[in-house]
Amino acid sequence: MNSKLERMKELILTLDKAAKAYYQDAEEIISNFEYDKLYDELVELEKETNIVMAGSPTVSVGYEVLSELPKENHAYPMLSLDKTKEVAALADWLGEKEGILSWKLDGLTIVLTYQNGELVKAVTRGNGVTGEVITNNAKTFKNLPLRISYKGELVLRGEAVIKYSDFEAINQEIDLIDAKYKNPRNLCSGSVRQLNSEITAKRNVHFFAFALVQADGVDFKNSREEQRKWLASMGFEVVEGKMVQKETIEQTVLWFSKQIEQNDFPSDGLVLIFDDISYGQSLGRTAKFPKDSIAFKWADEIKETKLTEVEWSASRTGLINPVAIFEPVELEGTTVSRASLHNISIVENLELGIGDTITVYKANMIIPQIAENLTKSGNLPIPEHCPVCEHETVIKNENGVKALYCINKECLAKKVKSLTLFVSRDAMNIEGLSEATLEKLINIGIIKEIADIYKLNEHKDMIVTMEGFGEKSFQNMMDSIEKSRKTNVVKFLYSLGIPNIGLSNAKLICKEFGYEFEKIRHAKAEQLIEIQGVGEVIAKFFEAYFEKEENNRIVDDLLKEIHLEEMKENKEEQSLEGLTFVITGSVHQFANRNEVKAVIEEKGGKVTGSVTSKTNYLINNDIESNSSKNKKAKELGVPIITEQEFIDML
Repeated sequence: MNSKLERMKELILTLDKAAKAYYQDAEEIISNFEYDKLYDELVELEKETNIVMAGSPTVSVGYEVLSELPKENHAYPMLSLDKTKEVAALADWLGEKEGILSWKLDGLTIVLTYQNGELVKAVTRGNGVTGEVITNNAKTFKNLPLRISYKGELVLRGEAVIKYSDFEAINQEIDLIDAKYKNPRNLCSGSVRQLNSEITAKRNVHFFAFALVQADGVDFKNSREEQRKWLASMGFEVVEGKMVQKETIEQTVLWFSKQIEQNDFPSDGLVLIFDDISYGQSLGRTAKFPKDSIAFKWADEIKETKLTEVEWSASRTGLINPVAIFEPVELEGTTVSRASLHNISIVENLELGIGDTITVYKANMIIPQIAENLTKSGNLPIPEHCPVCEHETVIKNENGVKALYCINKECLAKKVKSLTLFVSRDAMNIEGLSEATLEKLINIGIIKEIADIYKLNEHKDMIVTMEGFGEKSFQNMMDSIEKSRKTNVVKFLYSLGIPNIGLSNAKLICKEFGYEFEKIRHAKAEQLIEIQGVGEVIAKFFEAYFEKEENNRIVDDLLKEIHLEEMKENKEEQSLEGLTFVITGSVHQFANRNEVKAVIEEKGGKVTGSVTSKTNYLINNDIESNSSKNKKAKELGVPIITEQEFIDML
């Protein structure tokens, strides 16, 4: 008995830590497969011992919310559902009754209250007893009716979700790989629980109703299906469901399993509920589960394979992520050969070693995961050196989760921004190398220093197999890289990313030293200070950059790859000297606003971003617009001129 009690305590501690990491911190420290396995073991031990410990996840419903949103108790406790992975168990549970089988959506459960036809309150599930009031946020959900024809008090439950298409669109706008959202559920949870409803509105949250709790005075003929139809008539999108009997459950589950591949919304199983409302309510509930419904989780398709490699990729935060590479297997209709291991804790729990026989599956039929390690050799070495910069690594233990980090501040993986600047239009102007692409190339060890950009043709076979790349996109990128080999000293100096050296300062410095790079790189702070527009701070940063041996090595390596074309001082009349311009709106006779800026600077003028009392002219083709810049210019008496008037001035 004592050993069983100790094991129960151990399981509760592990499951509690994993649940908190997943639901509160959006981190995964053990796989879903492993969690379910440990949970089922705990259930069996509780049955055997007839003891349920305080804090057991089999009786606790969730965790206290941790935000500044107002809290409110639910009038009707929101319980979890009992679950099964067996279709036969669903049929046995339903018996001779009719039921409704519907999607179990993977989002955030919300309780809505309408009075006099108006949405008056929205509360999250929270811990099942107390939730967070998010009424203003709910009013921004894309498909939620704010007014309905029913004037009595309506209380219903549903799931707030972010569709896969919206999730991917939001992530595409984020270049930083570390900053990308991990899955739609975590993004939805964070979006719904925002303190600023404007942020929620931008996230395209949708609401799908799944249960009617209260609607006095409406005859639903004792049928859940009638309730669903009535909710749909009120304008709510209702979770897709199908009427079933025990004889039709198997084929209906099969239909859902095929449909999931086409769905644009995340789901993690199905829910079966009795259609007969009175019968379902008469069954009552356990401490945790209502007895009128049950959840079905997909029986994961598990395949055996061999671990061939663990790929370690460094990120800009210093975190080094392990990814398992294994012999390809077919899972849920697709071939998979990679699965994220997330952190060192998971690597250690699985006792991984190269050559181990492992089993893999797709969590929720989508995300590849390692289920178990059958051989557990435990001989996988944890890298002592960063895969990018080769400096030493350390293992940090944060909240019980071990993770590997590179501690070198100069690691290129931490300086992706500098590479992004290097390839930008005003610098070396290399197309096809976004920040996300650069980060991938760094992570897999293809780029170890900036000059390696000019050696990407040596890695064609690997790059064309990367997501988003093919033969054509690779060739376009290489053409752009080759074109960038011919540049001028101003763009090259700017591309180095020296602190506080923008394009304008680069032009001033290059001009001062006759556009000769060797003179420029050996310039001293006292010389730079003499240049109008270059202050003491900029001068010191510039000198400090070229005093570092490593920076000079980087520059020398780049100079071996590029050709600096000769530049001569512009002897043209400085007709705009002493004048300050602001450019806004679209231009028609120049290629873009940057071209206008270049002309102004060539003729001695200056371009700033905002209208102030020091501005001489605002260039805007739409003189009558009510833009903030136009208003400010009129307020300060700054002349607003069109593009043509500017050309006439020249």
